[in-house]
Amino acid sequence: MSKYPLIDGHNDLALRLRIMFNNKLDQFNFYNYSKTATNINKLKAGHVGGQIFAAYVMCTAQEMDAVRLTLEQIDVIRRICTEYTDLELATTAKEMRNTKKIACLISIEGGHAIDSSLPALRMFYLLGVRSMSLTHNCNTPWAESSSDIYSYYKKRNINGLTDFGKAVVDEMNRLGMLIDLSHTSWGTARAVLQRSKAPVIFSHSSSYTICNHSRNVPDDLLVMLKKNGGLIMVNFHSGFIACEGIANISTVANHLDYLKQIAGYEHLGIGGDYDGANGFPQGLEDVSKYPALIGELLWRGWNETELASVLRLNFLRVFENVEKVRDELSDTRPSEVQIPFIEANNSCRMELKPPVIPKTGNVYSVSGGFPLLFMSALCWTIVPFQCLLLYC
Repeated sequence: MSKYPLIDGHNDLALRLRIMFNNKLDQFNFYNYSKTATNINKLKAGHVGGQIFAAYVMCTAQEMDAVRLTLEQIDVIRRICTEYTDLELATTAKEMRNTKKIACLISIEGGHAIDSSLPALRMFYLLGVRSMSLTHNCNTPWAESSSDIYSYYKKRNINGLTDFGKAVVDEMNRLGMLIDLSHTSWGTARAVLQRSKAPVIFSHSSSYTICNHSRNVPDDLLVMLKKNGGLIMVNFHSGFIACEGIANISTVANHLDYLKQIAGYEHLGIGGDYDGANGFPQGLEDVSKYPALIGELLWRGWNETELASVLRLNFLRVFENVEKVRDELSDTRPSEVQIPFIEANNSCRMELKPPVIPKTGNVYSVSGGFPLLFMSALCWTIVPFQCLLLYC
């Protein structure tokens, strides 16, 4: 692990910072804070060389202030990764490969964060976001979740992905963003695997055959993932790897052994899900414990080539191939596809259309005697800006 430091696919530290400190970093020492599973000293002990940090806001923010809250989570991740000298914000595979520090990659967890807007997706990319999971525990208007906890946009026989959802996939390919299928329904995952020109990831999911939880990935999807060239990064949460049983290091290794049989070691990684879930295997309680898992896999006969791939090389290859597809699409213009208003209609969304100006007799007029032509032009100038201000 000193030679091949781990790139972990999913960490929810930013969520903990919101809950415990309201994102006030002056109250938090990232070197040694003991009430989170993640701190810098633990990352170093765990030989972590790259961490994907999730900008996550709860599904209850959908149709409300999810975009603003996501921006705030991106802000706190960027601050951590630039204010602490042992960390380095990364936006390319090359930066992740070459840094001697702990590389930070920003992901968005849950497509509700973009409020069904491709321009919002592009703006997140400009802020450094390089990965997005299409759903969390709630459906979006254009993609289905593996969970039915929330009532948002109940499934309507869309085969997992609407036309706008396909546009999201295409635009992520064009931008060079990693498409994350953890938390999506199997139908959505299948639709994306059939659509995407670039390899995709499951950033924190495990084997459905070993533990039949809807958050895990069945064998047929693993076969599709292998063909796609993508990656499944094993989740450590006890509920996803042991179902109702007690989890330990061996339980996680069992998932990796099985996934290697079906998908091949070239398509495996690790996405611990620390600080997002409650309940982790005995011996894998925090990010310092990764070497214990690698020791178990060595004992089981995994060789250095296989482990180097799982630890970091597979992720770097996938990220580089996502960037390669981006480069191949460099002549493609940004998508101007908009979701039909009826598909995302809610109380916090304005329908953008010109105002209705009442008639007086046979002549259009407005108060104050201003000519209609002038006022019409003024309204067209002001209304879009007002709409932005009123957009929840």
